[in-house]
Amino acid sequence: MIRVLLADDQDLVRTGLRLILELNGIKVVGEAGNGAQAVALAAELKPDVVLMDVRMPGGDGIEATRLIAAADLPCRVVILTTFDLDRHVYDALAAGAAGFLLKDASAPQLVSAVERTAAGEAPMAPQVMSRIIDRFLERVPQAMPEPPQLRSLSPREREVLGLMAVGLTNTEIANRLVVSLATVKTHVRSILAKLDARDRVQAVLLAHRYGVTA
Repeated sequence: MIRVLLADDQDLVRTGLRLILELNGIKVVGEAGNGAQAVALAAELKPDVVLMDVRMPGGDGIEATRLIAAADLPCRVVILTTFDLDRHVYDALAAGAAGFLLKDASAPQLVSAVERTAAGEAPMAPQVMSRIIDRFLERVPQAMPEPPQLRSLSPREREVLGLMAVGLTNTEIANRLVVSLATVKTHVRSILAKLDARDRVQAVLLAHRYGVTA
């Protein structure tokens, strides 16, 4: 069973998230009302996934994400964001967030994001991913030569990376390429290793930086 820690300073939000998750077989092991509590509970409870709000008292979600990543805890953080907080998304990515979910996401989107994060994927609301890519590309020089890590990818790995870059999940990639899900997961692991990418998001940003998209 997937174990989740909720971090949000609004009781009503946490109650709603807990209800949705537990009705879908996901166990909520703890709740935090601020960033400091989130870090402490993540270390104590070691959940699979932390759903982390950005703006909280007592240490915001970005700093809490950074501390969780620095502590090398086994949990992965999904940032709960809104368009109002969009300027923080890139900073959260740099801090070690595994994914981003809009606060107005539907119940199925929430459950899917948690399940995908626990499975090692990086769930990303399309609107958020688009903004992350745009901001990332604004910060890097243009016309840079392709690094050797990308050249080390096989043709099939480049194809998988390109599909990752346009937002396809592992299951969607498997369907597109008519291969098994296990095969796709093997390709993704190899891609991350060859690119020395911490996670799927870093690999996608690298793909967009050098034009490797489907």
